[in-house]
Amino acid sequence: MGRRCAHGADYGAAIMRGLIVALNFLTRLPGPRVDAGPEDFAAAIRLYPLVGLVIGALVAGAGWLGGQADPWLGALAALLVWVWSTGALHLDGLGDMADALGAAHGDPDRMLSVMRDPHMGSFGAVALILQLAAKLVLLHLLLPVGWAVLVAIPAVARIGPLVWARFLPSLRPGGLGASVAGATRVRDLIGWALVLAGACVLLPVLIAVPLVLAGLGLWFRARLGGMTGDVHGAGIELSESALLALAVLYAAL
Repeated sequence: MGRRCAHGADYGAAIMRGLIVALNFLTRLPGPRVDAGPEDFAAAIRLYPLVGLVIGALVAGAGWLGGQADPWLGALAALLVWVWSTGALHLDGLGDMADALGAAHGDPDRMLSVMRDPHMGSFGAVALILQLAAKLVLLHLLLPVGWAVLVAIPAVARIGPLVWARFLPSLRPGGLGASVAGATRVRDLIGWALVLAGACVLLPVLIAVPLVLAGLGLWFRARLGGMTGDVHGAGIELSESALLALAVLYAAL
């Protein structure tokens, strides 16, 4: 009995450590710091959806507060909190991917070289402007009717990296995309699939999540050939926008 309790305590401590690592990596939220190596960052991918749930709650809360004064102010407040809480990490990945696709002209080596370049080009700038504008408009339309789904969207979008890391090849050996691929286990996918199925009972629009994630995965494979850390970030951003749009359509129907 004592041994079982000790094992449970160790497992709980490991989960908490992984959650702290994931929060520190994916957000700019204040919190405790732990010494973490590459393996810890890779393993933290299993808890990305929990981080998304925290982000979703903050975004919905900011939208509700701002919306007390004006719907557009609510949408702007939600968007600002969304960008601030993530440190624009995934937006950076979207910009890098857009630059790579625009400048590579089908050359895989050039694509990876452009993606590694810290400077942003015109393709990336346009992609970020369109993404932020799309989120602002969609938040304005969704906030009056979709508080619960707004909390859920950042969480379910972060199931994407688990799926893509498991089923798509890494384009950069030794990079983040390669490290998370080995950390994603079948039981992690099954567990989050069951959580998603339960959430669909309360929020039927989430039934579209597997289609969105699979569609993006197929597109990444066709256009890029696989995954990098930047592509994972871009995938989260694109998933969030797609799910916001579907939630708006669902509410309208």
